[in-house]
Amino acid sequence: MVIAAALRSPPNTLALSALIVIGLVLTHLFAGQLRFTYIRRSRWLSAASGVSVAYVFVHILPELNQHQTVLDRLNIGVISYLEHHVYLIALLGLIVFYGLEKIAKISRQGRKGEVASPGVFWLHIASFSIYNALIGYLLQHREEPGITNLLLFSCAMALHFVVNDFGLREHHKYSYDRIGRWILAAAIIVGWVLGSATEIGKPAIAVLFAFLAGGIVLNVLKEELPEERESGFWAFALGAGIYTAILLAL
Repeated sequence: MVIAAALRSPPNTLALSALIVIGLVLTHLFAGQLRFTYIRRSRWLSAASGVSVAYVFVHILPELNQHQTVLDRLNIGVISYLEHHVYLIALLGLIVFYGLEKIAKISRQGRKGEVASPGVFWLHIASFSIYNALIGYLLQHREEPGITNLLLFSCAMALHFVVNDFGLREHHKYSYDRIGRWILAAAIIVGWVLGSATEIGKPAIAVLFAFLAGGIVLNVLKEELPEERESGFWAFALGAGIYTAILLAL
């Protein structure tokens, strides 16, 4: 069902989400100019990864569990199958982005480690555009409404974008700087506009959040686990610990 969700949203929340979208767009456009992210795989990136994962495990997954309990009582047809299995959707999100990462690595190996092929570049950009549009959409349709939850979600996603930006730039270098980051930034706006103009049911929101959760976990761990990343365990743990404390306190 399509309705004018913007008319239902409190004006202050809508205005705040618009400002947040601008901030997320600027994050994608200028993350490459944050010099601290490129000093021996900066510990700041590991801390940002920790924040993203903390948000998934402390905020998103518990909400999905509550939603799953309600959905298990329903029987509304074949389409409801996915809604009844939100954890399978989270797994699907993880698998999809794991596959994208493997494709990029294989392509770089075939090209002697320089950059992935143009085909892989466009596959990455198309996939992450959908991913970013989903995040933009969910700025307007979160599991729990309210300004506090909006700010918590936005902070986690901004730091997550910095981590994603690092990985995409490593795979695609000049192509990413020249065009990729602009497309991904625009995708956030597209998702937010769609979220402002339409509204979907709670079960569908749960499915979208589940897919996002799986994608976040994989995109963070692929940056943290490989030895060559020189990531920092204590920075990751500190970021996760501090953000967990904030989430539990609020």
